[in-house]
Amino acid sequence: MEGAAVRRDGQFGRDGEALAGAGVLRLVDVPTRAALLADMAAHWERGKGFAVATLNLDHIVKLRRDARFRKAYAAQSHVVADGNPVVWLAHLAGRREVELVPGSELIEPVAAMAARMGVPMAFLGSTEPVLRAAAERLEARHPGLKVVACVAPPMGFDPESATADALLDEVAASGARICLLALGAPKQEVLAARGVQRHPGLGFLSIGAGLDFVVGHQTRAPLWVRRIAMEWLWRMLTNPRRLAKRYFDCAVVLPGLVIAARKERDAG
Repeated sequence: MEGAAVRRDGQFGRDGEALAGAGVLRLVDVPTRAALLADMAAHWERGKGFAVATLNLDHIVKLRRDARFRKAYAAQSHVVADGNPVVWLAHLAGRREVELVPGSELIEPVAAMAARMGVPMAFLGSTEPVLRAAAERLEARHPGLKVVACVAPPMGFDPESATADALLDEVAASGARICLLALGAPKQEVLAARGVQRHPGLGFLSIGAGLDFVVGHQTRAPLWVRRIAMEWLWRMLTNPRRLAKRYFDCAVVLPGLVIAARKERDAG
């Protein structure tokens, strides 16, 4: 898998022109959850770090607007499709192998694999009570799992600051081999890019609110809603003040991506 990964170095122009069409969908270089887990395990066996990002439409909007976010994405070693629109667009462009891999749904299988392989885990982000509660629950569900660090950054945390370096050093000093980043975009991806450069043997997985789901502080849409690909609508209706603008921005970019994906398919 590593050898087949898309090379992202230098992919993004300074004005973001590479993100104007379906080219952004080529960021998805790991098509399935099984492929991702297998490659993560291979990295652990070699003592090599990694950084996993989960692409969705909100990220695509941010990638167009934020040069720092583009740079961080270019440094990720693995990108999966976290969002049905990204999967559908990939299929429309001719990449039928791409499947939905939500970051929050990677926590349990990654914890199980870490327990089985004896890989210590760390959490960075959210709040200390959430991190501690998530650690207790995951260790109980996956015998042998060791969560060796729970690091909650201060308010107003800058992922490119000296404080960020100190927190990354704390995680590395704990003996962790993988760190789940629960900071939200773009902070978690920026920190992952910084972390894998600073500590090349450490893996980073960006999971957003995933640990809040583990402890029940936030609730995902019911399974039947997810099965009909309406989780975005369920989330917006439960928190319209925070999410309405985000989903409006996503809707604006979608038609152009559909057109570009069709052109890419026809050209291929």
